[in-house]
Amino acid sequence: MQKIKSLMARQGLKSPQESMADLSPVENLRIPSKEELRELREQPIDPQAEQEIIDSIEEVYFSNDSFDMVQHELEKLPPELNLQELEEYRDKLKRQQAAVSKKVADLILEKQPAYVKELERVTALQTNLQLAAVICTNARRQLSVAKEGFTEASLGLLANQRRRQLLTGLLKSLRTIKTLQRTDVRLSEMLEEEDYPGAIQLCLECQKAASTFKHYSCISELNSKLQDTLEQIEEQLDVALSKTCKHFDVSHYTKVQLAYTLLGKTQTAMDQLHMHFTQAIHNTVFQVVLGYVELCAGNADTKFQKMQYKDLCTHITLDSYIPCLTDLCKALWEVMLSYHRTMQWHEEHDKQETPTPDEAAAAQSGELVVDRSYVKKKLEHGLTRIWQDVQLKVKAYILGTDMSNFKYDDFIVVLDVISRLMQVGEEFCGSKSEVLQESIKRQSVNYFKNYHRARLEELRMFLENETWELCPVKSNFNIAQLHEFKFMGQCRSPSVSPSRQAVSSTSPSQEELSLFQQFLQEGNPFEMHIEHKEEETEDVLASNGYESDELEKSVYQDYDSDSDVPEELKQDFVDEQTGDVPLKSVSRETIRSKKRSDYNLNKTNAPILTNTTLNVIRLVGKYMQMMNILKPIAFDVIHCVSQLFDYYLYAVYTFFGRNDMPVPSPSLPTHGGREVGTVRVVGPACLYESSGLGLISSRLRTTLNRIQESLIDMEALGENAGVHGPTEDRKEKVPSPHLSQLVVLTNSETLYGLAQRVVATESLVFLAEQFESLQSHLDTMMPAAKKPFLQQFYSQTVSTASELRKPIYWIVAAKAIDYEQMLLMMAGVKWDIREIMSQHNVYVDVLLKEFEQFNQRLSDVSRHVRIPLPVSNVLWEHCIRLANRTLVEGYANVKKCSNEGRALMQLDFQQFLMKLEKLTDLRPIPDKEFVETYIKAYYLTENDMEQFIKNHREYSMKQLANLVNVCLGSHINKKARQKLLAAIDDIDRPKR
Repeated sequence: MQKIKSLMARQGLKSPQESMADLSPVENLRIPSKEELRELREQPIDPQAEQEIIDSIEEVYFSNDSFDMVQHELEKLPPELNLQELEEYRDKLKRQQAAVSKKVADLILEKQPAYVKELERVTALQTNLQLAAVICTNARRQLSVAKEGFTEASLGLLANQRRRQLLTGLLKSLRTIKTLQRTDVRLSEMLEEEDYPGAIQLCLECQKAASTFKHYSCISELNSKLQDTLEQIEEQLDVALSKTCKHFDVSHYTKVQLAYTLLGKTQTAMDQLHMHFTQAIHNTVFQVVLGYVELCAGNADTKFQKMQYKDLCTHITLDSYIPCLTDLCKALWEVMLSYHRTMQWHEEHDKQETPTPDEAAAAQSGELVVDRSYVKKKLEHGLTRIWQDVQLKVKAYILGTDMSNFKYDDFIVVLDVISRLMQVGEEFCGSKSEVLQESIKRQSVNYFKNYHRARLEELRMFLENETWELCPVKSNFNIAQLHEFKFMGQCRSPSVSPSRQAVSSTSPSQEELSLFQQFLQEGNPFEMHIEHKEEETEDVLASNGYESDELEKSVYQDYDSDSDVPEELKQDFVDEQTGDVPLKSVSRETIRSKKRSDYNLNKTNAPILTNTTLNVIRLVGKYMQMMNILKPIAFDVIHCVSQLFDYYLYAVYTFFGRNDMPVPSPSLPTHGGREVGTVRVVGPACLYESSGLGLISSRLRTTLNRIQESLIDMEALGENAGVHGPTEDRKEKVPSPHLSQLVVLTNSETLYGLAQRVVATESLVFLAEQFESLQSHLDTMMPAAKKPFLQQFYSQTVSTASELRKPIYWIVAAKAIDYEQMLLMMAGVKWDIREIMSQHNVYVDVLLKEFEQFNQRLSDVSRHVRIPLPVSNVLWEHCIRLANRTLVEGYANVKKCSNEGRALMQLDFQQFLMKLEKLTDLRPIPDKEFVETYIKAYYLTENDMEQFIKNHREYSMKQLANLVNVCLGSHINKKARQKLLAAIDDIDRPKR
């Protein structure tokens, strides 16, 4: 009941009595009293009038409960009050009030039964509520007893247990959170230990755990911290990945790759790796070059650090160029080796991984296969990129310095290093290194052009100062013994080109290994270069030109014992008719003649060469080294090699193959200013030209003319002072050399410089032989399109070296014998005798005496220089030919001759031959038939003479005319003589 009342109080409800009591007299109409009610009833009731009164009430009286009607009416009063009007207005208000009161009373009376009935219901409800309140009070009291006795104890235990479980879980979570908070320390330790996979695994686990406890507010900050830590690990992992570019370590790289696998960024790692390799190449070369530049600069100027690499390379000095290049290649080798080992690691890793069923499922999904395929393609593509970057860096270094003034050995070292680098490139990615080849070719062409020009000038200086003395070398001398040709038999240094590796003397097992296999674990292919640069000792020179002092002594004694030729000639018996020597002396004379034919002091036949020859051979070796290393300029080098030989040949001919000195003997071949090889002779020697047996072959003449036009700078000699050729053409040419004034070629005692002539000519022949031995090697180097040049060089130039013997030794032969004296003596002989003579003429003895003197001088010369058999044969052949042709010329000068005189001619010639054969073993005697045929022609008839003239064009017109005039003059008429002379003239006409 109380609750109902309170509820009514909260809702603002009141009992009817209270509600009526609360009505204010103003707000609620006063209940009329009985008298008033009676009065109201007594008043006439007119509903319509009553309604009109109510309607006349102002609207404001119905507006608000708080309306103050008194105030309202007071405010309506006019300023000036009229009592009558006030009373009328008051009556109006009373009527209105009365109407309202009556209306209210009627309504109350009308609703009173319902009101009473409702009030009764409220009273009943109040009684029921009071009863319910009593029931609730009893229930609460009983529930309180139950709570205290049973529920509070049991449910308290359950609540405490539940709280315990919650707190235990909370404690576990707090401990996990505490561990997570401390993981950054452990992660830092693992990163210091470079345990990147462990660190990433731990970080990922922490992130997973943090996601479990994300409902805690502290975890959101921890999650952010773990994410930052993971990013930091990735950064350190990237740094660790970059370290593998210079020094590859298997365990280190394995950790890095496993870490990237855990991150699921295998492809990203490969992209990063290639970027690091590119950066490593740039940083490495820059630091190496910068170090040398700053070292050479000698100051702490930092301007070099701001330079571009290409500009920095131009500041490398010549002294530091090779060490810097070597260190550059060493550093780049380390980078490429790291890349090579990286590829090896991935290949081995792919082979070792045999997929389990789970991995097989992953492979089927394509993720593992895609990653491996991507890595493989990326690595293969990276090979070319890495090598291209290396080439460009080395190219900038090569072209940054002008190498034209480098020493030869230094330049060869540069070529060796670059050649080895190209070999590395070929093994690295199969590249032909076009960039490196082009850059080193540019430098090589520039260097070689200047180098060759300087060497030609140097050769000219050597030739002009050469005294043509014998350079004493051992009998077994071979160009392979020279240091410059060591590369042909074995590696000159470890920096050999791939082409030379095939001819290397290293063991077969070593040849099969590539550079990456040889230096996989340790060492560097560029480290051993300086160690092997020291030249090996050359043991090619003899102490004094002989193998031993005892040999020298025995040679002199042996030669002296056989040199008494004139006495032997006097003691021997000779058959006047046949010229045969008795059998008892043949063996001894043959042995003696053989010894005499090869005027050789050193029985081991040591090569004849000069210091200049040796220098040319060394130059050829150096040129071939350069050509062997750098094949693109092979043709340029071989062309320059041919110029060395050309210039040497031209010099030998210029010095010794022409004679411009006036001599009392018949004129010798001269060398005109324009046409090389022209031979102009007079006297008996002209028989060579007139008979068609020229000293200089057309091939040799063509070669000499070609050399003079292409190589010799004639303007420098003042020979073409009025003609000024292009400057560029003159740069390629060299002035003609001049013979040293120390070389005397006019002394008859030395056979007009025969020793010097032999040394010069035979050194040229020796040089040609060496060129012949190198032909096959040069042919393999020469590009196919240029091989005809090499073949032409050998067929038209090298092979003509031995042909110079004829013109050079002919000069000696023409001066050694006094042929003019013999002609004068023959002119004093009477040939129209009438009886057969048994004694030969004196001019034969004089001629033989000349030959004996020549033989003695030849022996004297051989004491200083070995005269090879081909040289002595040429000398004897020239002398004998000149003597025989002089005999024919003498016989052709005869005005009158009888048959007995012709027999005397034969006797003289047979005596000459018999004595001559004891001086030389040259067989057959040159031009023997030339003399015999001419003598026998004196016995021919008119018809035979005409045929003889047609068949024997080797005789001069004068000699043939003499046969007609002297031999047939008394036997034929004038017409027949004129006919024969006309035939002679017809034969001679084409020669004019």
